[in-house]
Amino acid sequence: MSELKKGLFRRKRSGESMSESPSRGMGQRDGENAIDDSDESFRPSSGRSKLLKQGKPKRRRLTLAVLPTMLTLGNGVCGLGAIAIAVSDPATLGWPLEQKLFFAGLLIFGGMLFDALDGSAARMTGQESEFGAQLDSLCDAVTFGTAPAVIIWGLSDLLPQRLVWAIGVLFTLCVLIRLARFNVETDEEDSHESFEGLPSPAAAGTLAAFAIAMPDLKSLATDDMYHERVHQFADNVLQASHFFIPGLALVLAFLMVSRFNYPHLVSQWIRGRRTPTQIGQALFAVGGVFLLHWLALPLAFCFYAFGSPIQAGWQHLKAKKEHPAA
Repeated sequence: MSELKKGLFRRKRSGESMSESPSRGMGQRDGENAIDDSDESFRPSSGRSKLLKQGKPKRRRLTLAVLPTMLTLGNGVCGLGAIAIAVSDPATLGWPLEQKLFFAGLLIFGGMLFDALDGSAARMTGQESEFGAQLDSLCDAVTFGTAPAVIIWGLSDLLPQRLVWAIGVLFTLCVLIRLARFNVETDEEDSHESFEGLPSPAAAGTLAAFAIAMPDLKSLATDDMYHERVHQFADNVLQASHFFIPGLALVLAFLMVSRFNYPHLVSQWIRGRRTPTQIGQALFAVGGVFLLHWLALPLAFCFYAFGSPIQAGWQHLKAKKEHPAA
């Protein structure tokens, strides 16, 4: 019964009781006159609880898509594992710093794999939902926001500690802003061919790629099979990484909240045809992986992260030269 009907019913019953029993109505309010003892729903003792039960909205039971949900949670587990390894005591694990960073970076890459698979699995099975989208963002915040910040804190010990903490916090905050903006601006009809701003998995992958390359750099700096100049170069790179990676994190944080257009590589390579130039670039990347091993990962991710801003800046300068008056 609606509130309007309840009010009319009470006024009607009040008028009837006043006319039929004046002595009863003189000392009572209109709301009390509306109570009919023969009607169970309006009894003071049991009627109130029954009305509350009737007025309580029923909650819809949430059903989960098992495969996409498990893949999304796998992303979160990888992020938590990376954090656990990055903050653990090297003496407890028996791993040096480079080995810790290597496995933490691998787990971030594992989170990237799960993040790529959960959306595809949801679309293929027709199980896309708002719950899945929100859960995906929360797991991304852990794996691509918090875990890289912890790696930054554990990697750089030559800079002031407060500065390194501030850089890690800023990187995480920019990841959160990037994820929230993506959720608000992306709708169901989006083609997913490109992104505005550097995607958070790519930013985290860039930092994780440098962490993964650390053991190879350490090997180049200490292995007797390499020349002395290689030892010196690798050692200089290792020392510079303590300054370079925090600075890189600041640049990546800016690129995530920027409006530079980045291609969706997975979507573009799976769908449609590629030009010979793009095929050549892919083959060059594969050859670099076989030649440089893990050292090729930082180069590939930096190429993706900085390719779009450099191209946009080059086009802007070219247009300025062609139209100087504009």
